[in-house]
Amino acid sequence: MDLRRQAQRGTAAGPRLEHEVADGVATVVISNPAKRNAMTADMWAALPGLLDALSADPAVRVLVLTGAGGTFCAGADITSLQDPAGRAQEAAVRAEEALAAFPRPTLAAVRGYCVGGGCQLAVACDLRFADQEASFGVTPAKLGIVYPASSTQRLVTLVGPATAKFLLFSGELVAAERALRTGLVDEVLPADGLEERVRDFARVLASRSQLTQAAAKEFADGRTDRDAYWEARARGSGDTAEGVAAFIERRAPRFTFTTGQDEDAPGSPVTSG
Repeated sequence: MDLRRQAQRGTAAGPRLEHEVADGVATVVISNPAKRNAMTADMWAALPGLLDALSADPAVRVLVLTGAGGTFCAGADITSLQDPAGRAQEAAVRAEEALAAFPRPTLAAVRGYCVGGGCQLAVACDLRFADQEASFGVTPAKLGIVYPASSTQRLVTLVGPATAKFLLFSGELVAAERALRTGLVDEVLPADGLEERVRDFARVLASRSQLTQAAAKEFADGRTDRDAYWEARARGSGDTAEGVAAFIERRAPRFTFTTGQDEDAPGSPVTSG
């Protein structure tokens, strides 16, 4: 995975989502450099399908979301918000939900502006690493837009109600260090260190047990009714035995469980009964 190469390649094209898969890591690049990587209606609509295709690829163990050039994403393309039917916002929510439901670990690599819909996407990822120059904002109050309930609750869960209200009520941008203090991001790196850290950490994630990650992601996202299900998966997968054997033998484990083996994937809706 080469974030800089991906970013530079993205600047040569019109508004689009680009991706590549290498060494178990899928890198998705938001590319609309003429508008600071603002998401167009077509880009919002394309993201769920792209995520579905990547989740179905057994070679993908981790997903990294980033932006072309020096910006993550400046939000939704303002022209798409002029639709009185609100279809752009509906598409944005669908894209955000698809990202949150992605069955493997997701990591946002943030440079520059991460604002509005861009911040929605970053918050929908499992983890967020940013460079020191990044800035974050949730800006519907500047436009008179009602922020969706699901997006609001996801933000509250991440940063707490006080910080969520500060961001939503004011629309003000916050610097990376404040974002780190409030839990909006997990790590802040020097600008020249972000790529290497993201690459190395993505490799760490790709080397770990997908069984553990899938169950942990599901539980962390609030599901509480499948302990027995995952215990059965653990017994049948062989990952536990392999992990213990590798530890005793002082070698790297060779985990074999993939989320594709799971007919009821962690990202699937919670059902009752």
